Amino acid sequence: MKKYAVFIVLLMITLFGLSGISYAASKKVLIFTKTAGFRHDNIEKGVEVLKKLYAEIGIQSVHSEDANLFLSDSLATFDAVLFFSTTGTIFNEEQKVAFQKYIRSGKGFMGIHAATDTEHDWPWYNQLVGAYFLSHPKVQEAKLQVLNRKHPATEHLNKIWLHKDEWYDFKDVQSGLNVLMNLDEKSYEGGKMGEVHPIAWFQEFEGARMFYTGLGHTKESFDSIAFQKHVVGGIRYVLGL
Repeated sequence: MKKYAVFIVLLMITLFGLSGISYAASKKVLIFTKTAGFRHDNIEKGVEVLKKLYAEIGIQSVHSEDANLFLSDSLATFDAVLFFSTTGTIFNEEQKVAFQKYIRSGKGFMGIHAATDTEHDWPWYNQLVGAYFLSHPKVQEAKLQVLNRKHPATEHLNKIWLHKDEWYDFKDVQSGLNVLMNLDEKSYEGGKMGEVHPIAWFQEFEGARMFYTGLGHTKESFDSIAFQKHVVGGIRYVLGL
């Protein structure tokens, strides 16, 4: 009986991470960066930082720009797909169907920055990502009003976050989004959306969790600890961690 009790204790330690084995270690993310339009010069650095951050919390990640991966059986091994500054039309019709099937199977989706400048002629994708990119002024510092400080992507932030980035204006913003942060257009030049200017949000869509942040245009943004915690929290939410 004593040996059995010791076995149970060791098993519980392993399962609950007390031995240093995280539940996140069983999760796997595809970082997808295919571009058919403008290509951001921070993609390579951003991917490197994302892979490092996720590895630190035990999440496996694979980087690819091959859309045919969405047609392969291996797609099902990923618990979430992260579109990092993808642009333009990146899928053919067969790949679109496969991606829809993937999302409807309950897998997660996360978008960073130009994920909203992707597949502008695909209404279903607009519903998934939440909005489409419209325009942006020059890179500059702005105030972000943190509306939800209980979400993993924003729990580390104060009510106001000063951050320097490229600030997107959006069109075709979907109803029902859970907005995490609103951009204060009075704090920078060139905003076109007015007082209601969502810049990060989440939702549950067709059985999948999704998170999007409009931040992440510059190389320097990936050096920001606050931004790093933001994108770690985003993937934590998407994966249900």
